[in-house]
Amino acid sequence: LMASAEIYNKALDLLSRREHSRKELYLKLISRFESKEEINLILNKLEKNKLLSDSRFTEEYVQARRRKGFGPIKISAELEKRGINDSLISAQINIYDDWSDLAQSTFQKRFPEGISKDFKELQKQKNFLSNKGFTFFQIESVLD
Repeated sequence: LMASAEIYNKALDLLSRREHSRKELYLKLISRFESKEEINLILNKLEKNKLLSDSRFTEEYVQARRRKGFGPIKISAELEKRGINDSLISAQINIYDDWSDLAQSTFQKRFPEGISKDFKELQKQKNFLSNKGFTFFQIESVLD
């Protein structure tokens, strides 16, 4: 029982710093505490009390990554790694219909001089947007 309170308090401490996905929180707790069953019970309780929420985490995560100029492909991959299910990811990504605008402003911030006439430089510009996680279509919308 002692361990239970300790796990609960550690979980609350981590959640007070930022939203976590269930998987992230589980991985942080399992590195400190033995009992998987205990941890899962506590995570269930936190979810029941709305202190832990994958959908709230996903919403905040997408907003934060968009502010840093990341596109839907990269954000989706990062969320998947954090244990978020596909339908939740799609729902949050599809809230936004301005990904091409975001690609455009991300491009302008990085390349204020605009689209390069030089083929090699243009490839660099494409790769930049691709690495940021924008789709082929979104990249074309900026560079065409």
